[in-house]
Amino acid sequence: MEGGSNRSSESFILLGISDHPQLEMIFFVLILFSYLLTLSGNTTIILLSRLDPRLHIPMYFFLSNLSSLDLAFTTSSVPQMLFNLWGPEKTISYGGCITQLYVFLWLGATECILLVVMAYDRYIAVCRPLHYMTIMNPRLCWLLAAVCWLGGLGNSLIQSTFTLKLPFCGHRRVDNFLCEVPAMMKLACGDTSLNEAILNGVCTFFTAVPLSTVLISYCFIARAVLRIRSAEGQWKAFNTCLSHLVVVFLFYGSAIYGYLLPAKSSNQDQE
Repeated sequence: MEGGSNRSSESFILLGISDHPQLEMIFFVLILFSYLLTLSGNTTIILLSRLDPRLHIPMYFFLSNLSSLDLAFTTSSVPQMLFNLWGPEKTISYGGCITQLYVFLWLGATECILLVVMAYDRYIAVCRPLHYMTIMNPRLCWLLAAVCWLGGLGNSLIQSTFTLKLPFCGHRRVDNFLCEVPAMMKLACGDTSLNEAILNGVCTFFTAVPLSTVLISYCFIARAVLRIRSAEGQWKAFNTCLSHLVVVFLFYGSAIYGYLLPAKSSNQDQE
């Protein structure tokens, strides 16, 4: 697998939980149910955001972007995961692995930035409600969305390109459900110190920095909410931010655990 022409005819083996075959059918059912729920839920959000004129506001514009991301994000990995869990075949083609790597990194980083943009949108809505529609005008919304998608694409191009330059020396057994950077780095038979430094630097930029920004914005939001005199008004303001906060902690928590740990310290059971 040294040359590009030779690699293209190879395939990888996604180990997943192959050490625990008794769990594969349980995982299959749970992941399939979650995937179908994701497809139906996010599709409903996108359709409602487009069809209902009352939802043509910045919050639902960014929410439909998030739903589109989640649809593409899960579809880039879950069908292959379900296929591998269903039967004994665990392989993925080299081209499929590359595509999965690029898309997964692109959409993951895009979501990191988009969650920050959504926190900014909630900050303006709660802290400057009278100027909300003026500040969050359509031009700014489209600009912020473009920054999210292009920023995520830049992350993907950097990390994927450096990862695919590693010498794999015929190693094909990926210790994960999908082709992602930490698992691919463990296949390398050469020095990965540069790749680990890039991974840690990029992941810090796309996780720790956005998460800190989100938390700071919510400190301002909390202060503004506490100034509202009526309990009903406080609950209404808090309720508009609650779901976003839950997504933030679930997403960034798993991202920090999966990517900011040393790339070779995790094992298959942790994955």
